[in-house]
Amino acid sequence: MRHRRTAVLGGSGFIGRYVVRRLAAQGEIVVVGCRHAEEAKFLQPMGNVGQIAVVNLSIGDEALLPAFLAGSDAVVNCVGILYERGAQTFDLVHHTGPARLARLAREAGIERFVHISALGADPRSRSAYARSKAAGEQAVRDAFPTASILRPSVVFGAEDQFFNRLAAMALISPVLPLIGGGHTRLQPVYVGDVADAVVRCLTDPAAAGRTYELGGPKIYTFRELVELLLAEIRRRRLLVDLPFAVAELQARLLSLLPTPPLTPDQVELLRHDNIVSAGAMTLETLGLTPTPLETILPTYLDRFRRGGWYDRPPR
Repeated sequence: MRHRRTAVLGGSGFIGRYVVRRLAAQGEIVVVGCRHAEEAKFLQPMGNVGQIAVVNLSIGDEALLPAFLAGSDAVVNCVGILYERGAQTFDLVHHTGPARLARLAREAGIERFVHISALGADPRSRSAYARSKAAGEQAVRDAFPTASILRPSVVFGAEDQFFNRLAAMALISPVLPLIGGGHTRLQPVYVGDVADAVVRCLTDPAAAGRTYELGGPKIYTFRELVELLLAEIRRRRLLVDLPFAVAELQARLLSLLPTPPLTPDQVELLRHDNIVSAGAMTLETLGLTPTPLETILPTYLDRFRRGGWYDRPPR
């Protein structure tokens, strides 16, 4: 019997690499599309020889996407950005790109399509990120009605950009700002659980056409997450409330940096809770048990306890 072939766009990213590992472990042939294929060769040892192929491709490469999809049984779109730079805009990456990918997948006779969006996607949001995520969901659904859409909250894991950045900041600064007083509620979800949800959506016919909101087993305020992190890396820091207006002003300056630690759009997102909606389909709906944050956090923040904040997170 032929092994199923799955195309994963953005497979070298934070969530994508976990998806690739899960798919390879169950014997699938995985073709990974990413913008820097040379830097993504670390994916290939996750499977047997020839099981994982990596090709240079972006979600905007309309001429190359048909060849990337050819022969595949399923497609997973893991592409996403946290801030805009040059041609990498929210509209392209989160909306028009996924719309094109879904259309081409349907035309290629692909059986299953999983699209990773974000909790808080809202066409009425003042955040360009949230609006583009909502537009992408609708466009994917229009082009590929049986697509499964996953909306994770803040995703944590060894390579995350949330706890790792906070911990690095805590090692060099005696003060940590709490935007909006740190009252925003978040429901961090483990990256491995998100990857497991992708696999379930690819294999469970009941997941076709459904949208799932993915959160961990516990809701925290932003302040509680910072306090948890400080306890884990064994540091004491002064926590200072930072009004949204002041945070937005600072973010405008920080957004000029090549890799901005904060943007005005992200400040806008923090004005609203990022938690699973009442009555939503969740990890539990897929038969998965959310992994507690406290179980995973110590496994990758130990390097900060040793002061090795400059080390790259493990792949």
